[in-house]
Amino acid sequence: MPVDPWAIDGLQYSGLEARTADALMAMGNGSALGSRSGVRPGDPGLTVTLAGTTINCSAGVAVVAYPGQGIYRVPFPASVSPGTYTAPHATLNRIDLVYLRVWDNTVDASGLTKGDVVYLAGTPSASPVAPTPSGTVIYVPLATITVQSVAGGSGASVSTAVRPYTVAPGGILPSSTAPTGLYVGEYYDDGTGLLRWNGTNWRQVSPYTPLSQPQVSQPGSFSPGTYTDFPSVNWPPLTFTVPPSGLVWISIGAAIQNTNSGTSTGWVTWRASGGVTEASSEANGVSTYGSRTYATRRVLRNWTPGASVTLTPQYLFSSVGALTSVTRADNGLLTVEPVAAP
Repeated sequence: MPVDPWAIDGLQYSGLEARTADALMAMGNGSALGSRSGVRPGDPGLTVTLAGTTINCSAGVAVVAYPGQGIYRVPFPASVSPGTYTAPHATLNRIDLVYLRVWDNTVDASGLTKGDVVYLAGTPSASPVAPTPSGTVIYVPLATITVQSVAGGSGASVSTAVRPYTVAPGGILPSSTAPTGLYVGEYYDDGTGLLRWNGTNWRQVSPYTPLSQPQVSQPGSFSPGTYTDFPSVNWPPLTFTVPPSGLVWISIGAAIQNTNSGTSTGWVTWRASGGVTEASSEANGVSTYGSRTYATRRVLRNWTPGASVTLTPQYLFSSVGALTSVTRADNGLLTVEPVAAP
């Protein structure tokens, strides 16, 4: 079946043909001819605010998609108001919805052909939720208004969290929640980093910044026989947050010496505290035995995502002699390298 390509002289195009062709301009939604509705990232337009009980929406533009109808490009060159919000309930809170609606008589039989900003009051409830427009409604949500009960003070506040964003095909979508992975190479930014869809899951691709804490100096003396924290003035602890993957590489290195005897040992290690606990041991340190060693130990840990962890450098000498010339732990470096989710 032949179609009317856009744009050829002499052809006549219906609104549906024009909207369907415009679907190429916005991010897909996973369906044939479908697009993602929303406002543009970085565009302050179509922001809902309150002036007393009056609802205002600033000038702006949006894309409104509807199944089988392509996209409606809706510009508002000036601010608009859908009116005032409904009076508070005596004892129950309520969540209202403000949305941009397109009336298209050929689709919704509304008898109208226009775009407007609409207010829809929610239902007072002990656990209120925002209402959903019913019937054939071509719309995109712009904001919710939480209205406190009279008993709760009758206050009202606006949230734009329900407002979706859309970008051009291949664009990077800002979103606090992961969108549907549509194709290998799709990107989105969750506010903490860039993620890429690899066909199976979202993988963090923006590199984490390694954190390091160098040793400042040696203590005035070393205490022998047990793992001992470096005084923070000599080697400060390092605090970090475990990434979503739970995986971190931890490295510790130093110039270690203990020639007090042929069998004297020396260790530089770290201990973990806070959201995760791990003691110093041979598993996370570097050592010397009756000699001098320059080394780094790097270990991988799988800890609780989001945990705040403090790594404290420690030393252990079996015996001690003269500082630096016999017993030494200097030029240390403690490093944390968060690992992106696989």
